[in-house]
Amino acid sequence: MKKVLVVSPHADDETLGCGGTLLRHKSEGCNIHWIIVSGISETEGYSAEMVVSRSNEIQKVAKMYGFDSVYNLGFPTAKLDTIPMQVLVESLRHLIKKIQPDILYLPYCGDVHTDHEVVFKACISCIKWFRGFNISRVLAYETLSETEFGLSPNSTFRPNVYVNISQFLADKLAIMKVYQSEIGSFPFPRSEQAITALAQIRGSVSGFEAAEGFILLKETI
Repeated sequence: MKKVLVVSPHADDETLGCGGTLLRHKSEGCNIHWIIVSGISETEGYSAEMVVSRSNEIQKVAKMYGFDSVYNLGFPTAKLDTIPMQVLVESLRHLIKKIQPDILYLPYCGDVHTDHEVVFKACISCIKWFRGFNISRVLAYETLSETEFGLSPNSTFRPNVYVNISQFLADKLAIMKVYQSEIGSFPFPRSEQAITALAQIRGSVSGFEAAEGFILLKETI
């Protein structure tokens, strides 16, 4: 039984980037795991109501996916670049080693949000094979509102792996709606219409009604 791990800088990145793929993995009998790197807290200026609401959202989302484990590292959101890289690396290494995934999904290094770039670099730093890992596939996912706004011509997201999520798009959208404060009305990037449109575009490239695109970073056979 394969073990699949998604690392998301923030809760909702996992759904935007690979929600349909995670649901497909689960339907195929895989164990799926989730690491959330950052979170909100009252000490960072968020209201108690908002903190409780986000916690409830995460619990509901985890249940809808059927995650076998969920870990929330709780680093301050939008401030991961202020955390010593070694602290992030060690925190992630401990959990990834505990899970021992076969397949790993990461945010894209070219995303405009600094948190995404930091998480990508930290994960890559801690999964070297001689550190005790045997991950067969490492892929980067795209995150609406972050990936497409990276303007560097050298960091354009060019997927080379497409996953058919035609049977899972409706469930992905339902899960995304749980994040009430993160979803908006079109043309807002994190809207039902935009999420559907991207899935259709990726599907049109790969011959499916709906798909998610990834960049294959590493594969060992």
